Amino acid sequence: MESAARAKLAAADRVAVLTGAGVSAESGIPTFRGAGGLWEGFRPEELATPAAYARDPEKVWRWYAWRYRQVSRAEPNQAHLLLAELERMKGDGFTLVTQNVDGLHRRAGNRRLIELHGSITRARCERCGHRQPLPSADEFEPPPLCENCGERMRPDVVWFGEFLDPDLLARAERAFTTAAVALVIGTSAVVEPAASLGRIAKAAGAYLIEINPEATPLTPLADLSLRETAARGLAAVFPK
Repeated sequence: MESAARAKLAAADRVAVLTGAGVSAESGIPTFRGAGGLWEGFRPEELATPAAYARDPEKVWRWYAWRYRQVSRAEPNQAHLLLAELERMKGDGFTLVTQNVDGLHRRAGNRRLIELHGSITRARCERCGHRQPLPSADEFEPPPLCENCGERMRPDVVWFGEFLDPDLLARAERAFTTAAVALVIGTSAVVEPAASLGRIAKAAGAYLIEINPEATPLTPLADLSLRETAARGLAAVFPK
């Protein structure tokens, strides 16, 4: 089965990829809801909301600064590097959609990248909406101020209770609708609307590959579903 998937991936002119937290697990980044997600006695769900930020922006920024230091110390793993290589092979026919905010895909070299949930490496102005990268983790002191208007900025991520950018979501759906091969890697396939992308691709006729250590709701639809880590599973189907 892996050889057939490898041949399909090698021949495909359009490839769409969706990644979740599992693709960064081998870089040592704890999952959002895992045991490492606790901070000062709070759960992420109590901090990653507009209401939490309105109530205590300093506390929320301290948490995001802590997470930013975590991801800055991490390095892209083999899964990130293989996806960057796949983009180089496929060129304009490649699209990578990620639910992750850690910035590791970009650091690995991916540029045809849709960060559906934003990035922890950027901030967005509360007044004018300007986005700017954060300084290095060692130098960062929250909260950042907008270089355009001087106002306080918030983390450039999508919080619980907020909507995804409709333009980014539309681009992601187009990529999966037109893909010859779709890969869904390291995600539980339950968080909508990203969870629907694999189903959209399959319904449009794509060859669907799932890589995840555990079965998901997408597993019965996949042409190949590997119970593997992101790095090992990608290596198994990567074009030689």
